[in-house]
Amino acid sequence: MTEPVIEVARAGRIATVTLRRAERRNAVTPAMMQALIDAARGFAADEETRAVIFRAEGRDFSVGADLQQQRPAKNAKPPSLVMRRRGAELGAALMHAIEEIHQPTICAVQGIATGAGACITSACDFRVGADDARIGYGEVKLGINLMWNAVPLCVRLVGAARAKRMIASGKLFDAATLERWGYLDEVVPRAELDAAAQRWAEEYAALPPLAVQMIKRSVNHVAGALDRAVMHMDADQWLLASQSDDFREAVTAFFAKRKPEFSGN
Repeated sequence: MTEPVIEVARAGRIATVTLRRAERRNAVTPAMMQALIDAARGFAADEETRAVIFRAEGRDFSVGADLQQQRPAKNAKPPSLVMRRRGAELGAALMHAIEEIHQPTICAVQGIATGAGACITSACDFRVGADDARIGYGEVKLGINLMWNAVPLCVRLVGAARAKRMIASGKLFDAATLERWGYLDEVVPRAELDAAAQRWAEEYAALPPLAVQMIKRSVNHVAGALDRAVMHMDADQWLLASQSDDFREAVTAFFAKRKPEFSGN
């Protein structure tokens, strides 16, 4: 039997969602994304849970999308543009599902969280980082834009200029810097990460659930009122960028373990 790619556990008023691909450094696959969407939407029918922790097994929270699974099978017929467009919307669906969890969400981040990992982190209400955490958005190094409707989330957390630094550079930023910028709410020693996330969850789980959940929903709507109106096109940007010579060069260089040479085409 195939091991589950995520696990949802409940203990009293707190639920924990764990990424379970430690052997692949929790690289995110479409199946993993769908499992996370289903888990996030499932909390809408869960009256007992009052706070949700997102965490990951292993050394890293997530090194982003699993590029091995994105390589087309040999001699496989490529999907139509229509289906590629629909597939490109899965990430945004995941971000919306996490954001729309009624209960407060806390993300516990260790090691590297980049690309998809950073997106999942930013979609939660609060972020606790281990002191070894390094977070960033590496899509630009593949010649593509940041998708998943994740740009506004980063801008809201760190402001426009710092969001440009994070997204346009593709660099990983250390936990101390991200706490200073407001991306991380707290930084703790690695050994204390799960306990710190549990402490945050217990604090919010002890409060009146109806009031807390209404406040969360109101703040999210005020902060992101125009997000979907603007970011509907990030999948279309990706469709354009993923057909470029620079994207093909970046992917080829990644698997060849060499530095890419970009042309602007």
